[in-house]
Amino acid sequence: MNVKYKVIGLMSGTSLDGVDIAYCEFSYNERWTFTLLHSETISYDAFWYKKLQVIHSSSAEEISVTDNNYGKLLGKLVKDFCYKYKLTPDFISSHGHTVFHQPQIGFTKQIGSGAQLSANAGFPVICDFRSLDVALGGQGAPLVPIGDKYLFAFADYCLNLGGIANISFDQNNERLAFDICACNLVLNYYSMKKGQAFDRDGNLAGRGNKNELLLKKINNLPYYSKSFPKSLGREDIEKDIISLINTFDLSIEDILATFCEHIALQIAKVTVQEKNQKKMLVTGGGALNNFLLNCIIKNSNVEIIIPDKEIIEYKEAIIFAFLGVLRMRNEINCLKSATGASINNCGGAIYLTY
Repeated sequence: MNVKYKVIGLMSGTSLDGVDIAYCEFSYNERWTFTLLHSETISYDAFWYKKLQVIHSSSAEEISVTDNNYGKLLGKLVKDFCYKYKLTPDFISSHGHTVFHQPQIGFTKQIGSGAQLSANAGFPVICDFRSLDVALGGQGAPLVPIGDKYLFAFADYCLNLGGIANISFDQNNERLAFDICACNLVLNYYSMKKGQAFDRDGNLAGRGNKNELLLKKINNLPYYSKSFPKSLGREDIEKDIISLINTFDLSIEDILATFCEHIALQIAKVTVQEKNQKKMLVTGGGALNNFLLNCIIKNSNVEIIIPDKEIIEYKEAIIFAFLGVLRMRNEINCLKSATGASINNCGGAIYLTY
């Protein structure tokens, strides 16, 4: 029996590129398929860019107010998007914007009030996908593996080069997934010191030289010796990586070149050498960084697959839309093999409008 859902997926990543909006149609007829019908990225204005940069250091009251106001913003963006394309989605599925992620103490927080989003957009909303998994002892991340498994089954590895590089793959009939290392969060941080929001095509890194001592120190950070499931938060990256890099007196170009090599080496550790070359789907903003891609190709024995630009940019929004579909069907949308939770679970808070 063919079942169809039309869903808007919303994603805001740690790199603060903006809000990704993806209007998708999902069909199930023995297997899941999808079509991305419309998509846009709405950049943050100066107010919201600054607000989201510093919200983690704000008071509890300010975070609560921002949670509501950010939900209103998302609602307005969706309403305008639907008006522009004449859409009536079945529901909205929102990742929100991560302020805190500390699963080791049972705590994660994504802002973007589902109630405000639903009230302002005029459609049902599913949000807060991480909290149940954290309550069950999991990392609450990564959440995309089930989407990788069902929507991108042609790839042996699914690598996302976003603010944080994460990967998922099947091993011994289980879907494994984890955060590999920091990625655009660090690259963009140093690119901005040169007046650029990001290192377009890796041009800055291409003018630099890797520093072997810094590379060794980053590669030896304790996170990389941990067994998975494991995940990284912005707090970890600021404390362990950026603070370390800042102890070195290097040019921005050398820092970027060194960190791209670091990312590539950590990916190579995961994509182990095998007799048969594996296929790796690469998405996220880092897939557009030619210098970084060349570092990955140089260090890994995999066939790199770069999809259409829309899939590169909107894969996470598409998958969050799909997580909402599974939530509405009361089916598993979070895998314990990926997060370390005690059981598979079906996360997401639902806000209905009638």
